[in-house]
Amino acid sequence: MLQAIGLTSTPRRDRPPAVDDLTFEARPGTVTALLGATGSGKTTALRMMLEREPGRGVTYFRGRPLHRIAHPAREVGVLLGDVPGHPARTCRGQLRMLCAAAGVPASRADAMLDIVGLAGLRDQRLGTLSLGMERRLGLAAALLGDPHTLLLDEPANGLSPRENSWLFGLLRAHAAHGGTVLYTTDDPKEAARTADHVVTISGGRLVADQDAAAFSRTRLRPRVAVRTPHAARLAALVTREARAAQRSVEVVTEEGNRLCVYGSDCAEVGETAFRHGVLLHQLADEIGDTGPDPAAAPTATRAPVSVPAPSPAPPTAPPADPERLTHPERPADPARPTAGASPTTTLPYQAHYKLHPHQPPPPLAVKPLRSPLRPLRYELCRLLGVPTARMITAATLLLSVALAAFLARHGTTPLPAVLAAWPALLPLPPAALAAGLLGALSFGDEYRHPVLSSGAGTVPRRLGLLLAKLAVTAATAVLLALLAAAADLAALRLLYGGAVIPVPGNWPALCAGWAGLSVGCAWAGLLAAGVFQATMAGVAAVLAVPVVVAPLVQQVLAGPSVRSLAGLPGRLRELSWTEWPHEADRWLLAVARVVAQPVGTALVLSVTALTCVYLFTGLRRRARW
Repeated sequence: MLQAIGLTSTPRRDRPPAVDDLTFEARPGTVTALLGATGSGKTTALRMMLEREPGRGVTYFRGRPLHRIAHPAREVGVLLGDVPGHPARTCRGQLRMLCAAAGVPASRADAMLDIVGLAGLRDQRLGTLSLGMERRLGLAAALLGDPHTLLLDEPANGLSPRENSWLFGLLRAHAAHGGTVLYTTDDPKEAARTADHVVTISGGRLVADQDAAAFSRTRLRPRVAVRTPHAARLAALVTREARAAQRSVEVVTEEGNRLCVYGSDCAEVGETAFRHGVLLHQLADEIGDTGPDPAAAPTATRAPVSVPAPSPAPPTAPPADPERLTHPERPADPARPTAGASPTTTLPYQAHYKLHPHQPPPPLAVKPLRSPLRPLRYELCRLLGVPTARMITAATLLLSVALAAFLARHGTTPLPAVLAAWPALLPLPPAALAAGLLGALSFGDEYRHPVLSSGAGTVPRRLGLLLAKLAVTAATAVLLALLAAAADLAALRLLYGGAVIPVPGNWPALCAGWAGLSVGCAWAGLLAAGVFQATMAGVAAVLAVPVVVAPLVQQVLAGPSVRSLAGLPGRLRELSWTEWPHEADRWLLAVARVVAQPVGTALVLSVTALTCVYLFTGLRRRARW
């Protein structure tokens, strides 16, 4: 069961809150519609339930708030707006990355693609998918962890009648197996037609909380549906007689020679047509939506919502229709339940979401995988699933080689700066800047393409994922720095000869300092992007280290000093429990010299401060909820 209690969003700029003291329930086994006009606070309410919007209140998922759930993807499946994901990532790569985050086997991705009918598009890029295919992929991602609750924000917006029928059939199938489904919509007819329970909000406040039958009776206007080849004539006759009788009647002309008469009944409209000899093809009382026009969609027929209460559900479920299961794009079975039907009613396509009767999805383990490699596998899938890192690496190597060749041509730049391709005009060498950009993208993509929607309040700020990102970005930065230095050295020796460009004698210390600079830039970009939730904030933090922080540190260190770090390795050896080789003293001194440099000190201070701020904001977010 989903319980939203007292949800109140934080007001902005002296405006009333988008959600104001909203309390309702969505019960298991039912499809619940959160109905409201555009701007009524539906999306904000869903974001507050997922702890992605500041405010007051609490939402319980089967008795637990989201930040208390160890594995949110196994409890809540989410589809907010467009399908989240990098446009260059493939459908299969997107789901495999989410499998690592949810702790489910990677084979689950292929099984879910088969279930939603995207098996033939598994290598298709997300940026090339149509709207209907995006929604199918979004549902596959939401169902990936076999969640109990589904939260969807206007899932049918812009879909064709066929895709609409398939979507709500899948949602009802999930509810029929004991799950909880909550989706938002601004169409009351759609809510009456597809939901078992309707929660209506306006201005962020609760207006009504009703089952579908009561909603149809009290909040939808009854009408008389008329279909006649003389629609214009009959509309004029009904309007004229109502005006003469001083009755309030509204006649709406629709496509396909169809009229909807509000404020009258079948007897009055039928008598008017009989008196004037107008041929009628249809005359019926209706409440709710009549479905798409047959002229516009001849293959999709949908019975109108009837006024009488629906009959109870049959005690046994009818057998699954293999033809319907194999081709979900075909029109829905005409014998579908009316609004307000019992949630236990079984539809023909509710056989565990199967598209093929003999190919059920693989069962999931009772408990998700508890492995420290889960976040590491997720981060590797995120990094390698798009060509961004490869393109940045290639561009960095080309720029570094070009700058190194230009600096070595004049012979006035020291050899370490030449090998790093670091001219005095640049705040950082290309490899360090690229490492900072990759670090900023590591967390920036989490907010630009929020693939972890169900656990955005907890998962991206978990220590395991942070450590995985730090480890992957550090390894990437070291690899990029070494590749750039090796490429620069090889290019210079090829252009100017090996005798002119020798290998420095202190190359281990230079490599350590070079790698430390790259790792520091990568971590600064990563942590800043995580704190400010933007890639550009991470890039700005990397550039601020040499431009802003390093000059301040240099001014502090420029004063006279009466103390020295001489003898530091010996003092550290006295404090340690184990003896290390004396060769390690040289490495410790090299690291100390790097840290003592203004840029090194600035990086250490910046990374330390950003780490503290990141952890503080994460703990503060949890405490607020």
